[in-house]
Amino acid sequence: MQENATEVTAAGIARLAGVGRAAVSNWRRRHADFPKPVGGTETSPSFALAEVEAWLRKQGKLAEVPLRERVWQQLVGHPEGALTALVHTGCALLLIHERPAVWLDASAGSDARLAAVLTGALEQVLTSRFGGATEWEAHGGGHGGTGASAAAAVNSVGAGSGVNTSGGAPGVNTSREARDVDTAPAASGVNTPSAALAADAVTTGRGADAVATGRGADAANTGRGAHAAAVPDGVNPARTQPAVNPSPAGQPVNTPPTAHSAPTPQAPHATPTPSPTPTSASAHPASAHPTSALRPPTGPQLLSSVPLLRGAAELAAEVGARQAFEFLVGRHLDANPRQYTLTPADLAGLMADLAGPARTVLDPACGTGALLRAVDARPDQKLYAQDSVPELAALTALRLALHSRAGVRGAAGDTLRADAYPELRADAVLCHPPFNERNWGHDELAYDPRWEYGFPARTESELAWVQHALARLADGGAAVLLMPPAAASRRSGRRIRADLLRRGALRAVVALPVGAAPPYNIPLHVWVLRRPERTPVAPEVLLVDTGRFASEGRGGPDWAAVREAVLDAWRAFERAGRLAERPGLARSVPVIELLDDDVDLAPARHLPPEAVADGAEQLTAVRERLGATLRLTADLTPPPAAPAPGARWPLTTIGELARGGALVMRTGGNGGHARVPVLTDHDVLAGTAPSGALPESEDEAVLTEPGDVVVPVLGGGSVARVIDEATEGAALGRNLVLLRPDRTALDPWFLAGFLRGTANNRQASSYASTATRLDVRRLQLPRLPLDEQRRYGARFRALDEFERALRRASRLGEHLVRGMYDGLTDGTVAPD
Repeated sequence: MQENATEVTAAGIARLAGVGRAAVSNWRRRHADFPKPVGGTETSPSFALAEVEAWLRKQGKLAEVPLRERVWQQLVGHPEGALTALVHTGCALLLIHERPAVWLDASAGSDARLAAVLTGALEQVLTSRFGGATEWEAHGGGHGGTGASAAAAVNSVGAGSGVNTSGGAPGVNTSREARDVDTAPAASGVNTPSAALAADAVTTGRGADAVATGRGADAANTGRGAHAAAVPDGVNPARTQPAVNPSPAGQPVNTPPTAHSAPTPQAPHATPTPSPTPTSASAHPASAHPTSALRPPTGPQLLSSVPLLRGAAELAAEVGARQAFEFLVGRHLDANPRQYTLTPADLAGLMADLAGPARTVLDPACGTGALLRAVDARPDQKLYAQDSVPELAALTALRLALHSRAGVRGAAGDTLRADAYPELRADAVLCHPPFNERNWGHDELAYDPRWEYGFPARTESELAWVQHALARLADGGAAVLLMPPAAASRRSGRRIRADLLRRGALRAVVALPVGAAPPYNIPLHVWVLRRPERTPVAPEVLLVDTGRFASEGRGGPDWAAVREAVLDAWRAFERAGRLAERPGLARSVPVIELLDDDVDLAPARHLPPEAVADGAEQLTAVRERLGATLRLTADLTPPPAAPAPGARWPLTTIGELARGGALVMRTGGNGGHARVPVLTDHDVLAGTAPSGALPESEDEAVLTEPGDVVVPVLGGGSVARVIDEATEGAALGRNLVLLRPDRTALDPWFLAGFLRGTANNRQASSYASTATRLDVRRLQLPRLPLDEQRRYGARFRALDEFERALRRASRLGEHLVRGMYDGLTDGTVAPD
């Protein structure tokens, strides 16, 4: 077997063949020629993808691996890990997008030639696409400016440890495990030049704080255990040139007297999604003019990625380079939901609209780039991004470059400790910062000039991000940040909140509905700020509460309603400087009213729930609907059960019916086109309308049709739902299996009814330590003539109508009880 060949797990084999994992286990036991494991563990082995494909094809279980699935398996099985593979793929797709003829010429030869030629070709396209020193100076880089660029962040992912290291120092991404957004291992190396190219870099060694510069190395360059400052955009000294700005070991390099002192390695911080701590680096980049010499991955680093790059090129030929990259990134994020704290696309669009049109936009905690991708394109636009995880900074830069023609600048490093753009004055700043971060630099940054509104307490990292955003704005520029609700009311932050109010910097606080963004169990806030050109005479602050638009399902709030309410209130407030009260939704509050001992900015405290003028009439209507539903429920109550002798039908299984063509079996889930309502497993269990969303990708989602039967595979319940006209056209969500019967052979209601049998579900279920999983292929059906099926189907359908009526009565009853309590307590309903 080829060394470093792409590997695939048993779950991946199951996806390739369209079967369950149990089938793969059976093949391994029954077929002596099944490929042997080449890696993994005893309980979770991995196999060579090429050998698996050949075996499946030989057995007639796979005519041909779909291109998307083949590329995806190559990516997840990459020997250097999925993030490294994504960055290499993004570089190649950018080359294909910008210079297709160069790619065609390079890919015509052997793998070794392609890897070698790509080094120079990528250097040219990355330099061309991400700009040079002149542009950096014109847009905020300048003297001591950028600190790290997108292409250098691209170079942060290398071979072996996943980074190009110098002096034997281990680099970033030493394991295959993907890290959380906005985080990186403490004091790990970032974008350090390789030993083979050490002459192109300037380093002071392993144990001392150092300046490390390589050809095009824009990101912070450190060896493990060393704090470092990065020379912007890369400086190319002579091979014999001594270290730049050396200093005694353990001392900061080129640190201004009043700026950040050298940091200490951080401990893990507490965020909604537990994650490692961002890399430490010195406060400011070394003073040097940036250049456009950007280093792409080297030929040896790219060699193991060549099969993946060729597959990605095929996919790009079908769907386009941007769509191919978005498919792979989206699939990776969807496959690792607990490792990333993402900003939903609807929320990103709302935040971008609140910021307004802008020519220069900064996201200092960019993650995977959702906020910058939501910005409306403008001529000569410049997008600046920074993230503490080099691979994520690289992915963001590549996604932005493929997404638009805007100039892109990306940096890797801890924004609060090692700001890459100290001279930038942007038109807008968008930010979804890490929450509840205790070790954000409180001890090192006490005299930082960014704390214009007060020095944040150790527990107020979010207010440090707020002031960083304001410091990077031009006068009159807008900043929009996603904030935890505690930041609006914690006593430790009241002085800073008060100063933000007095000086007119804080313009609006918007409370989002529960479920708008992770963590989904709390209603997050959006803060809108302006860099004040002058202090307003009688400032007011807009407070908006959109909690009423929360959804009972797991698909998030009613984003269309949230967007309309927030933008309408914000634009009216911007025009007039104040907003008349919109009961329960929005009002502008004079700053003087908020400057009390607490300076509590939570909209719910200043916007009491809307008193329903016709509350009694509404409750009367609910009561009438409940009465009608209860009468319908009584009418639908099944007649007394008639005894019958036990029937012993000949049985078949869903798997046999699928193989015989009596039904089509599909699984849901990995992505799809935007704006398609998604039927989730929760919707099926609760009997509600489609409420979910899938990650945007170019995957073809499985769309439901009337007569389809949908079965959840997790949870152990005996549930099956027949799709009707109200739910047709929805995309099939995760953990659901769709069965599309041939109407000439199977009645849908007969099928769904027998699938709900308790004994049937028990014999088809398997049990793990924390969950029950249903193997739908093992579910059984009796072999009955179509006329007999329809008799049973009619009875099953009547039971379904009765069940839905009971659920509707339950919801109306809860509504009536809640409304009565509210009406009696707010005075809109009389007790008599």
